[in-house]
Amino acid sequence: MILPKIPLAQSIIQICLAKGLRDIVICPGSRNAPLTIGFTGNPEFTCYSIADERCAAFFAMGIAQQKKKPVAVVCTSGSAVLNFYPAVAEAFYSQIPLVVISADRPPEKIDIGDGQTIRQQNVLENHTLYNANLTPNASPENDLRINEAINASFLKSGPVHINAPFEEPLYETTRERLVDPAIKPVQKNRKKLAPEDVMNLSNTWNKAKRKLILIGVNAPQTISAEVIAKLAEDPSLVVMTETTSNINHPQFIGNIDRIITPMSDADFEKIKPEILVTLGGMVVSKRVKKFLRTFGPQQHWHIDPLRAYDTYGCLTSHFKVEPADFFGQLLPFVNPVASNYQKEVVRIKELRQAKHNQFVSKAPFSDFTVFDRILRSLPTDLHLHVGNSAPIRYAQLFDIDQSIELFSNRGTSGIDGSTSTAIGSAVGSKKPTMIITGDISFFYDSNALWNSYIPKDFKIIIINNGGGGIFRILPGHKENDVFNTYFETSHAMTAEHLARMYQFDYFSAADIASLDEKLPEFFKHNESPAILEIFTPTKINDTVLSEYFQQL
Repeated sequence: MILPKIPLAQSIIQICLAKGLRDIVICPGSRNAPLTIGFTGNPEFTCYSIADERCAAFFAMGIAQQKKKPVAVVCTSGSAVLNFYPAVAEAFYSQIPLVVISADRPPEKIDIGDGQTIRQQNVLENHTLYNANLTPNASPENDLRINEAINASFLKSGPVHINAPFEEPLYETTRERLVDPAIKPVQKNRKKLAPEDVMNLSNTWNKAKRKLILIGVNAPQTISAEVIAKLAEDPSLVVMTETTSNINHPQFIGNIDRIITPMSDADFEKIKPEILVTLGGMVVSKRVKKFLRTFGPQQHWHIDPLRAYDTYGCLTSHFKVEPADFFGQLLPFVNPVASNYQKEVVRIKELRQAKHNQFVSKAPFSDFTVFDRILRSLPTDLHLHVGNSAPIRYAQLFDIDQSIELFSNRGTSGIDGSTSTAIGSAVGSKKPTMIITGDISFFYDSNALWNSYIPKDFKIIIINNGGGGIFRILPGHKENDVFNTYFETSHAMTAEHLARMYQFDYFSAADIASLDEKLPEFFKHNESPAILEIFTPTKINDTVLSEYFQQL
């Protein structure tokens, strides 16, 4: 086995191996050569070479999202590590384990005018769980810092940063193991509610006639079908789910904006919960946030083993347990409460569904009708990634087959890195994977296609409405040169030439007839990665969406 001759590099590699890190995303460079030599020289690691650091970090995050354990991303010295930052911030807020390892120059080389040097120590600290600033030589102190960093990524589920200074020569190798670093095991204890908490919670729960559970971003299959069925049986309970929750039931409210957008203050007062229970990550719907901030419940319980955000300004309790354990302990002590709360909200849901169907049947070709066609036609058992801004908001308005698992970078809600994350997810899961994204997001992350590991059945659907369509949906925009250039970023670009350059097969549609013709062919195409670009009318999309909500 080929090893780097620098002891510090050997320590990092051996500790990563002992901790169970196996996927290593490496960005080209010279200062990180000792790490590259060590990781690629050991067959127990699966290494990926990604040239663009921003894409590489999102790609690594996509793998970690699926494998639910840390993935390392490695870069050279200088500004390289700064390009990891968007993915680091996303991983921080999405609670995805990521181990950033940046090579650095020795401390005496910093701020003396040497090339490719910046102040790398703690450069990511605002959005990392641990920062291991190493010294150039292997030592017990360095070993402890490396252990603590990787353990934090496992235990706290987020990004950490290991900054490793290396002195030249960088490329020398050996077959001799020069260090034997101490390994600090990862000890993860799954917490449960205390018995007295279960009794107090169940007593409070059993007195409330209006209880609301709101579920944001949530990994698939985290809550059992038995628990879901039990929740659906409670007439005093309404469960609202977003598409990113990966939880479905006919009694649940799965299209929140469709339900609550037409409501008046009097309507909101009627459905105001006494108890709000939240779980999962970030929530897309601005409308449900406004509702709960304005008509706050008496109690708000958040269930998450790590963090709780006071999103609605009424948080009263944070239960640091897994949601499955929370409900597993609580539900045996729950008694049915006489209430028409669920019945009334489901009645509204059915009314909205009828109006939704009426509008869809007559709506003109637009972003709205495109999403309807796509989401109704998707293959089953798919991993679906949805880009930010307009795509994830449109996705909230439509039903999606329950066999489809949906993901979106909702930690920071940025448009950067959506495609890179989806490709990493496809590599990590090995399941058929597709992303639906907007044109600006796609072009912004187009280096994602500069990747040798894209599965043959990976697919991209681009909704190309000629700019940042989200800004037309937001209230207050005015059609003028400033809006078109600086907000919407109007353009006439197409992905066709990028598809050809990166050896993606290319399909396009520009009306309902061509879309209906191309979708089946596109979905069946699995011989090579493929792009379907759908051109929609820029100036009609916002009008159609506005009319949709008016009809509701």
